[in-house]
Formats: sequence, structure tokens, C-alpha cells
Amino acid sequence: MALRPVFFIHDDKVMQRDVEFQWFSGFAISQKRKCIRSLHEALKTGMPDAVPLEISTKSETPLGRSFSAFNLHLDGTYLENVFQSSKVFENGGPYQELLKMNPRDAKRDPRLIESGKLIGFQYDGRTFPLEPLTVFYDFIYLKAVFYSKVPYEELKKYNAFTDIEFNSKRSINTQARSVAILRLMLEEGTDVLQMDEKPDEFVRWHKAHVEYAISSRK
Repeated sequence: MALRPVFFIHDDKVMQRDVEFQWFSGFAISQKRKCIRSLHEALKTGMPDAVPLEISTKSETPLGRSFSAFNLHLDGTYLENVFQSSKVFENGGPYQELLKMNPRDAKRDPRLIESGKLIGFQYDGRTFPLEPLTVFYDFIYLKAVFYSKVPYEELKKYNAFTDIEFNSKRSINTQARSVAILRLMLEEGTDVLQMDEKPDEFVRWHKAHVEYAISSRK
């Protein structure tokens, strides 16, 4: 058995619920998709009205795969590079040269560990706070979705979002939460296309509309 979070909308907020399901071991995509089906079936036991969408390269739907962060680019590079190159630490950063590296190498650059405590992010001449917990990642993810011309209006068909590779005990940011945020924006009629011009408004909106489960803070 395994636990994975599902992100959904309730009372005008993005919420998180951990769901227990049968895990199928193995690295083959067929095994990952068995896990996704098992997760979605378990979700529907407690939320019978759920219409889930897996957000990852393992998704069985083209829409879910198109929202994978691995398929999104921003400023001519991979989203992961933008995220890592924007980190500001007590003793260094941001390290802009990470934009030109392989995404995996950028994530493993020793300076990201050796530069002290993370104190914020700098991107496009703007400073972003550490709180809310995922606000910067969600901001650049949504911007990448817009500029990559992913058909995000199709999200209106779904109301729950998963990422089979995401473990909330090991990480905080997940594309599934970011997509749930976008789904809420579409539902309430927020002008998502102008969010890039008003990052401060996005931070305020995020504080009011995104809830974090305790497990996501570990």
C-alpha cells in the first residue's frame, strides 16, 4: 500500500487529501499506470463525484501529459532550470548559469546545498517570498503553461488532480497542486492571463485560496 495526495477544490480553496491505495512496484510505465488507476479508484471510494486527472508523463491522457513540468518551457529553457536558478540563499545566489545546464545537473549543483539557508527567489527582476510555501513554483509553472499554449480550458472537465511520482514527505512543490490552482482560477473567473503582470496579486490570491496539509510541510 502507498499514500499519495490528491488536490481538489472545496469552498473556493485548493485542498489536499492523502489517499491510500495499492502500489504496483516497477519502473515500467505500465506499472506506473497501474498505480495511477489504483489511486484514482481509491479516491472515488471516498469522493464518488471525483473526476481525476493524472498530471505527469505517466498519465494515460494526452492532456495530463501536456501539463507535465518535463514538457513545459519558460524563457527558452526547462522549468526546472528556471526554478533552481532563481533561488537566493544567505550566502549566495541566484545562480543564473544554472539556466544553461542540464535540468538534472542544475538541480544537483552543490551550491544549492552549500550556500546556506534559502531566503527567497528572484525572477525577472522581481523578488518572491518563501511563504506561501509553493507560491513561486506555482507562479512560474502557470506562466509556463500559458506561454507553452497548453489547452488549459480543458481542465474544466476534471475536479481532482494527482501526480504519481510526488511524495509530500520528500518534497513540497508538485505540478498537481499547480494545476488545481489553475482549475480554481478558471472556475472563479480569475483573469489568469494577467497574473504574470501582477505577481503581488498572485501572492495575495495564493494565501487566500491554497491550503496545505500538515504532511506537506515535512
